[in-house]
Amino acid sequence: MKILIIGPSWVGDMVMAQTLFVCLKQRHGADCLIDVLAPDWSRPILERMPEVNQALSFPLGHGVLGLRERRRIGKSLAGQYDQAILLPNSLKSALVPYFAGIPLRTGWLGEMRYGLLNDHRKLDKQAYPLMIERFMALAYEADASLPQPYPRPQLQIEPASRDAALVRFELELDRPVLALCPGAEFGEAKRWPSEHYAAVADHCIRQGWQVWLFGSRNDHPVGEDIRQRLIPGLREEAINLSGETSLAEAIDLMSAATAVVSNDSGLMHVAAALERPLVAVYGSTSPGFTPPLADAVETVRLGLDCSPCFDRTCRFGHYNCLRDLPPAQVIAALQRLVGDPLPDPQDL
Repeated sequence: MKILIIGPSWVGDMVMAQTLFVCLKQRHGADCLIDVLAPDWSRPILERMPEVNQALSFPLGHGVLGLRERRRIGKSLAGQYDQAILLPNSLKSALVPYFAGIPLRTGWLGEMRYGLLNDHRKLDKQAYPLMIERFMALAYEADASLPQPYPRPQLQIEPASRDAALVRFELELDRPVLALCPGAEFGEAKRWPSEHYAAVADHCIRQGWQVWLFGSRNDHPVGEDIRQRLIPGLREEAINLSGETSLAEAIDLMSAATAVVSNDSGLMHVAAALERPLVAVYGSTSPGFTPPLADAVETVRLGLDCSPCFDRTCRFGHYNCLRDLPPAQVIAALQRLVGDPLPDPQDL
């Protein structure tokens, strides 16, 4: 059995897609070959998933139709696959498998894809409240029961690759590492304030930790803002890696973290898949749909009446679901996860 997966367009979704790959291997056996057609940025994630045979480059950006290019890619894949499984729900994501003439084309109905899919499913959101359930269900016949317990994403790290990243950025593991992920591509309503991240960094550095800040190039200013809020002497113990590392290097370096504090973002799911002790901060979104899938996880949220709203920006302009969530609450969660050297936040 050879299967083509049309991959999602977000880091977190790609990490969670590994649950589908595991289910396909369980159903069809170890000889099942899984190729994933996805943007090049996702290659470092897919290369760290043992279930994936190969990552195929998809050159079109998110939202671009590119009908001629999709036809070209489809024709180049003709005759190679027994099934295609589509994770995006858009009409355009169904074009490549259709042009490739793949015999079985499976996906949720989405944007009226009757003619493009021949195994289309109608999504019951009550039956599948979690995103991973919606991914996993596509590995089986319609209405089949999902296997229990659910598989969890697990990214595999090569020690040599991690060591090379440590050398390149002149990082040492002589002290505990707190990884901070203060960005969120979705929007401001997912971002815990910089001053709160700085308060957590300040506290941990005073306890003998070092702090590494992760994110995209867009997150670099936020990382610098956090560093600048630290006093001289502590500031030097915080390294802003946002936009400096490749995604592959960020994954490898995060695997060395003692603990991670993150917004609800793609890097949150990466940290969970690396099985790092993780505090996940939620504001406008909910862990009831895309929770981090690991044992050593604490989710922190206020649960205001107006949340979760799933808006990119606060409709009221106050962002209280995040601004009113105190650093002491996150520090307490860190203590529950890793214990010493974090003191009781009641003593702060």
